[in-house]
Amino acid sequence: MCGVLGLLLHDASADAAPEISEGLSLLQHRGQDACGIVTCGPKGRFFQCKANGMVRDVFDEKAISKLVGGMGVGHVRYPTAGSSNHAEAQPFYVNSPYGIVFAHNGNLIDSPSLMQFMDATAHRHINTSSDSELLLNLFANNLQQTGKFRINEDDIFTAIGGLMKQCTGAYACVAMLAGFGIIAFRDPNGIRPIGVASRRNNSGNDYLFASESIVADALGFGEWEDVKPGEAVIITRSGVSRKRVAEHTTFTPDIFEFVYFARPDSVLDGVSVYRSRMAMGDALAVEVDKILKERGMTVDVVIPVPDTSRVAALNLAQKLNLPYREGFIKNRYVGRTFIMPGQQMRRRNVRRKLNAMALEFSGKNVLLVDDSIVRGTTSKEIIQMAKDVGAKKVIVASCAPPIRHSNVYGIDMPSRSELVAHGRDTEEIAEAIGADLVIFQTLPDLIACVRQFNSSIPTFDCSVFTGEYVTGGVSEEYLHQLELLRAENVKNKVVVNSRESKGEGSRVNGFHDQESAIVSSAINRADDTVGLHNTWNIS
Repeated sequence: MCGVLGLLLHDASADAAPEISEGLSLLQHRGQDACGIVTCGPKGRFFQCKANGMVRDVFDEKAISKLVGGMGVGHVRYPTAGSSNHAEAQPFYVNSPYGIVFAHNGNLIDSPSLMQFMDATAHRHINTSSDSELLLNLFANNLQQTGKFRINEDDIFTAIGGLMKQCTGAYACVAMLAGFGIIAFRDPNGIRPIGVASRRNNSGNDYLFASESIVADALGFGEWEDVKPGEAVIITRSGVSRKRVAEHTTFTPDIFEFVYFARPDSVLDGVSVYRSRMAMGDALAVEVDKILKERGMTVDVVIPVPDTSRVAALNLAQKLNLPYREGFIKNRYVGRTFIMPGQQMRRRNVRRKLNAMALEFSGKNVLLVDDSIVRGTTSKEIIQMAKDVGAKKVIVASCAPPIRHSNVYGIDMPSRSELVAHGRDTEEIAEAIGADLVIFQTLPDLIACVRQFNSSIPTFDCSVFTGEYVTGGVSEEYLHQLELLRAENVKNKVVVNSRESKGEGSRVNGFHDQESAIVSSAINRADDTVGLHNTWNIS
């Protein structure tokens, strides 16, 4: 899962980087591994800064001051199939043809065959294991087929349409062509989100692409519209061009965006994330009431697991006429444990992140409400924390159904054996995480909670619950290979973090950190580069 952003200011003499950095900070929840910005300045010159780390750490005042130009692309990264090597921080760049910068959220499921095509037919070198670089080179190769000195919007639409026929998976992408404009497109199923907004100023319109509408709200942009499935949008200082470039398929956005990933103050595909989570709480309350009565159990207090489940937990408590209390105090300087590499690191950070208040737990039957239960690591630690401070019984209610299958579209649920619900029934899940009872939202109720706010969405990608992958092409062999790849990348990252904490060097993908820094220093930090320069003319 990643966050992407593109910005074009009508005033070419202004600098887009400060607002891109601010926008990326609003998308930080979508990726905390790495971030990057590339801007386009005078004469189509690119200026770049990207590195591992959080937005606030990478983009200090000095770095932003060196990112020149009135349009740019930004990215926050959370690696899934790729590694955590800082060489894979985005946006990516190719100088031929025309100079293209590219940022991507999602995951391709046919990377091996595409890599073979790049090597044997397109003769383009892919330098990393990232499918984002693969997508960039597919786009570049299709543009190169025009053979033109100057290209136009129709050429770009054709290139993107060709890309959508070539690759399979989930992708929401933002690109920038030197001296030309910014581009966004979305996979034919619309699995990953992206939208466009505009802002009027004295001289004309500024335009924004972003993964979530909150960025537009915070930066003063209005008229937010979602990029449609299979659609490409091209924005230049002359205006906006939109075209559906893929054959019609079923619109299936990922329902897990509404359960967990997106901010509650965002609107995705016409659905308020906040209102959908309120509805999840109402529906879950009915299921909880039914099961508690069947078991002859009672609850004294409802406590949310901060932060994503708060909205649902409050609605659940109100519907059941139960007290709602904040029993966990959160350290806001620890990242999201779900997207941390390795079970040991997640477990350690749960205790650093949350502290249970005995006042709200001691002697009580507690209903903990969580957005979902994935690996069970966080749930197990939280339940034990509640019991350590005196809870009599701990019942867990999940806003999502049991997650039993891997996600192949850009969310890191790598190994089915790591998923606590895989191969277990509800009773066994409760035993595994130490709960007295676990209650799950039903899948029909979850779908209804989201779809009621936009009935034009026919269905959702629910593959993590059902194992049914909307794009097809997901074989058992593919899942096995993906699990092996991700497990190896997690292991590498844990080793890197451990060594870095001791001040030692580390190896990722065969390169020593110092060697890698030497190779990439010219492009990884803005203060080490005066820009990536090209002189192609595009119109």
